[in-house]
Amino acid sequence: MEFDKAFHKFPAGYSVSDIEQIKKAYLLAEKAYAGQTRASGLPYVSHCVGVANILLDMEVHPNLVIAGLLHDILIDTNVTLDEIRTQFGDQVAKYVEDLTKITSLPQLSRGDQHPEERVPISETEGSSSTWKADTAAETLRKMLLAIGEDVHVVIVKLADRLHNMRTLKDLPPDRQKRIAQETLDIFAPLANRLGIWQIKWELEDLAFRYVNPEEYSKIAEQLASRRTKREDEIKIIIAELEELLRKSDVEAKITGRPKHIYSIYRKMLHKGESFEAVRDLRAVRIIVDDVETCYKVLGIIHMHFQPIPGEFDDYIAARKPNNYQSLHTTVIYKDGKPLEIQIRTWEMHYNAEYGVAAHWRYKENKTPISNEYEQKVNILRSLLSWSMDIEDSSESPEREQLDVLQDHVYVITPKGDVVELPYGATPIDFAYMVHTNVGHRCRGAKVNGKLVPLDYQLKTGDQVEILTANRGGPSRDWLNPNLGLVKSARTRSKIKQWFKQQDREQNLEHGKMIIEKEFKRLGIAQVDLNQYVDEFHVKTVDDLYVGIGCGDIPVGRLVNRIAETQRAPEPETIVVMPTAPAKVRPGATVTVMGLKGLATSMARCCNPMPGDEIIGYITRGRGVTIHRSDCPNVLRVKDKERLIKVDWGMEEKSYPVPLQIKAYDRQGLMADISNVISSEPVHLIDLSMNSRQNIVVINLEIEVGGISQLSRLLARLENIPNVIEAIRVKPG
Repeated sequence: MEFDKAFHKFPAGYSVSDIEQIKKAYLLAEKAYAGQTRASGLPYVSHCVGVANILLDMEVHPNLVIAGLLHDILIDTNVTLDEIRTQFGDQVAKYVEDLTKITSLPQLSRGDQHPEERVPISETEGSSSTWKADTAAETLRKMLLAIGEDVHVVIVKLADRLHNMRTLKDLPPDRQKRIAQETLDIFAPLANRLGIWQIKWELEDLAFRYVNPEEYSKIAEQLASRRTKREDEIKIIIAELEELLRKSDVEAKITGRPKHIYSIYRKMLHKGESFEAVRDLRAVRIIVDDVETCYKVLGIIHMHFQPIPGEFDDYIAARKPNNYQSLHTTVIYKDGKPLEIQIRTWEMHYNAEYGVAAHWRYKENKTPISNEYEQKVNILRSLLSWSMDIEDSSESPEREQLDVLQDHVYVITPKGDVVELPYGATPIDFAYMVHTNVGHRCRGAKVNGKLVPLDYQLKTGDQVEILTANRGGPSRDWLNPNLGLVKSARTRSKIKQWFKQQDREQNLEHGKMIIEKEFKRLGIAQVDLNQYVDEFHVKTVDDLYVGIGCGDIPVGRLVNRIAETQRAPEPETIVVMPTAPAKVRPGATVTVMGLKGLATSMARCCNPMPGDEIIGYITRGRGVTIHRSDCPNVLRVKDKERLIKVDWGMEEKSYPVPLQIKAYDRQGLMADISNVISSEPVHLIDLSMNSRQNIVVINLEIEVGGISQLSRLLARLENIPNVIEAIRVKPG
């Protein structure tokens, strides 16, 4: 197949360089697919050319035409992604990589007429690839959008499906029906959402022909038998309306609106009417220059023809949420039959043609989705036309690149089912979404065949396999928000429910152990918990322990409350502003009771921080030094009159805290510790390390903002493999 004969006319905006790149991609595809054929016997590269020609008709960016030529080359040939990147650049390589991900989805039929698709569907294959039409198809449509971070990737996939539908006759009947049903369930609605009307109606009509051949033939025959008559009627109506508007000095373009077979069938089904009764088989569109003329035309139409009650919609004054604007009315024309009329300006027409007017809720009649998702799709629609005026597409990367579904990820089970999870979800969230018992017994996970930690954040397109134990339950660490092991509130609820069902004495002991461990780790002195009983809506301290043990009361919430209580300001207090540089740890947040203007500084012997019980010591000439209440130096003070009551104010600063980490030595330990520290909003001031008999002790000084921040850091450090404990060093 020669290049010049293979392609339609190239858009006028394409440069010589653009066409040369397309030719280079064509030659690469022709060479890579040499010897491969379609079911029809044609060379396989003819499919690649067909997809590219559909994209050329849409006048898309040349990079997309190249991606259309190479859309499945990574799967079907020995060409590598690096080769594509070297020859055509990063953008084309990203397109092809995303297209490969979509093609590889286990629940989607390729329809590319490879040898395995030229035989009837086996029983095993048939049972493994069925889905509930509404829910699963909706999820798959979202997943297609999510995988294609650039919406143009989905456009190429739609062009691929359209060409496969045009050549579907060469496959066995059962495959024809499956691929056609999939097209109606997924690809046609997706084209509708993106506003690509021409592809949308052609996909629907082609698919309907195979899904319901009897109804298709019946409607097609009725349309064919009346086509000449209907076209003659529309020509007369257009001529009469043009004359009517001309008499009123209105310039307008009037066109007939073709009705498609599947659209007619859906309307008949929805309204329970016969073919003869579907009123908008006759429809015209009137396009004028401005909004004022739209209403003038509407008045003229209603003056001369009887409007049908309930069939008028003003989408100009009250535009749809997706910015669609037009006047819709249906009138009884002078021959006594209904005529549907749309009136809009040229600007409204342009917006509608490019997808802003995709009122898919009515058209698809599928499960409603959130306004947030609708808004994201509306943004995508505005990107569908590529302006040839832009010389370099890299000038507007924010318009070209779009993460369309940031709030969810879509992952695949080993059986090929698609599971929707919140963004940031982990394998534990996935396990509980599959089944509660799978979640309880989860002990590890494989993503895309590789073992991953349980705090791994899943990405759209990941295939996830959960490794389970024969018995056992969840770990209490899963409920620790500092470890990031669980994202979903549903998962957290399931874990808490499991612990609630355990023995009260067991939860009581676990609660005591958790509090003791947390207090020790943070260096918090023993606190009378009776004062917090009412606040946490329990009757006794034991009930508080049980609540923490079963996960109903997060230990972090208790620790934060203790810190807040210990630094609550008194009414008579005066905030002392810092008078020394940050290096000296000024008491910017320390309140000195009943005194003004005193300079404050943090004692280096005990390094107090917000949440600690503190006391002030009046020095000679250096203001007040702030110590922890349990600081040995304070306890040894003989001149008790120099001690003064101080408290923490409300403003937060960073404070130095000494920490100690004990761990079994291994390669990469310090790198893991450094990664955790660098990922937290803290500052490492000092570090020293010594080891003995394979045990390493690491002493650090860290600047943190408060108890909750310190708690999260210590929890994450303790979660590093081989770490025995990570604690705050007590003074003295």
